[in-house]
Amino acid sequence: MTTLKVAVVTGAGSGIGREVAVALAESGFCVALAGRRADALEATAARCRSARADAQTLCIPTDIRSPEAVDALFSRVRQTWERVDLLFNNAGVSPPASLIDEMSPDAWRDAMAINLDGAFLCARAAFAAMRTQVPPGGRIINNGSVSSQVPRPRSVAYTVAKFGIRGLTRSLALDGRRWGIACSQIDVGNASTDMTRRMAEGVMQADGSTAPEPTIDARHVADAVRYIANLPLDANVLDLTVMATAMPLLGRG
Repeated sequence: MTTLKVAVVTGAGSGIGREVAVALAESGFCVALAGRRADALEATAARCRSARADAQTLCIPTDIRSPEAVDALFSRVRQTWERVDLLFNNAGVSPPASLIDEMSPDAWRDAMAINLDGAFLCARAAFAAMRTQVPPGGRIINNGSVSSQVPRPRSVAYTVAKFGIRGLTRSLALDGRRWGIACSQIDVGNASTDMTRRMAEGVMQADGSTAPEPTIDARHVADAVRYIANLPLDANVLDLTVMATAMPLLGRG
C-alpha cells in the first residue's frame, strides 16, 4: 500500500496555485499540476524541484470546464500514485468590472464555468476518489476569496460564484464526514499575482472613488494552505482568511 501523500492543485501555472504547489512539494507531497498551459505547468514543476530535489510532479494540462478533462486528470493521478489525499481547488478568473445590466449572458456563463462549475467538477472527482480509495479519506481546500464574504463594486458574477464556493465547502464538509473527507475554505485578500496587479494602480471603492490597495506575497497564502494540508484528518480549519492587513475589506459595502 502506498504511503505517498498526493495532492492535486488547479490553476497551478501561476500565482497562488504555483506557490501552493511549491509549498506542498517542499512538504513531501507528490503534486499533480493542473492548468491551461503546459509551459507554465513545467515552470511550476521546475520550481518544485528547486524547493525539493526529490519532488515528484505531474504536469497535466486541463480545462476544468470539461467534465471529461477533469475525470481524465484524476484518473491519471490515481493511475500514477494510487490515491488522492488533497485537492487545492484554486483555478479561477476575474471578469471585467461591470454592472449586472452591462454583463452579457455569455460573459456570466463563462465566469461561472470556471469559478464555480470547474470547482464543482474537481471537487466531485476528488470526493469520488477519496470516498472509494483504501484507506478512504482526504482533504479538499477551496480558494474562496474574500469576495465570498463581501463584494467589490461591479463584481456580480465573481461574487456570486465565490458565494457558491462557500456553499460547496460547507456541503462537502458535512457530507464527507462519513469517509474522513475534510473540506476547508481559504479566503484570500489582495495576494500579489497577475490577477491583482491592478491593485497598485487603483481599484474602485464602495463609495465610487478609485484608490490603490496594499497586497501581500502569495507565499503567505501557500504557508496557510500548507498548514491546513498537514493537519490530521480528524482536525479541520473550516474557514481561514489571509489578507493584506491594511486592505479596506471591512470598509466595503
